[in-house]
Amino acid sequence: CAMDSKVSNGSGLQDERITNLLVFGFLQSYSDSNFHKELEVLGRELPVPAHLQEEQDDGLQTDGNRCGHFLASEERDSQGQEEIIQDIARQLAKIGDDMDRSIHPGLVNNLATQFMNRRLSEEDRRQCLAAALERVMQTYPTDMEDEKTMLILAMFLAKKVADHTPSLLREVFRTTVNFINQNLFTYVRNLVRNEM
Repeated sequence: CAMDSKVSNGSGLQDERITNLLVFGFLQSYSDSNFHKELEVLGRELPVPAHLQEEQDDGLQTDGNRCGHFLASEERDSQGQEEIIQDIARQLAKIGDDMDRSIHPGLVNNLATQFMNRRLSEEDRRQCLAAALERVMQTYPTDMEDEKTMLILAMFLAKKVADHTPSLLREVFRTTVNFINQNLFTYVRNLVRNEM
């Protein structure tokens, strides 16, 4: 069982999955949202949880024993981790609610309009999100650490844009996940680790 290569490749997938689950769980916390149907569709399209992927890969293993044990514990860890991530997402969504009045409706309209522009690249969209975030961060008085504020605001802006225009959910979800992975990933990973 060539563990080394599997672990190094796996961690990248693992990382992206953490952010996917976090943003998804955050958006899912808002049961009264306008994008409920879109979120259900997105949930079916997201990468399968790692423990399901591992099971599919299992057929490729040559010497079954060690890998078999590894998979069983991986699966448990993975399911536990998903629950933890969803808990964190719900806690962050509660804090997000308090930030609502700091976000000017004009900013959300503007961001939604930018996301509707099909000519923008993913990088451009990420810049638009970053610029909007920066504006909100300037007006938002906080006693929280910057990373936490930025993480919640990024996801909350995604929620506001998707509420404004539900058809943009997929784009805004992907851009938010990419933004978090580029700028806040160490913070997110530590958040999850500290809860485990």
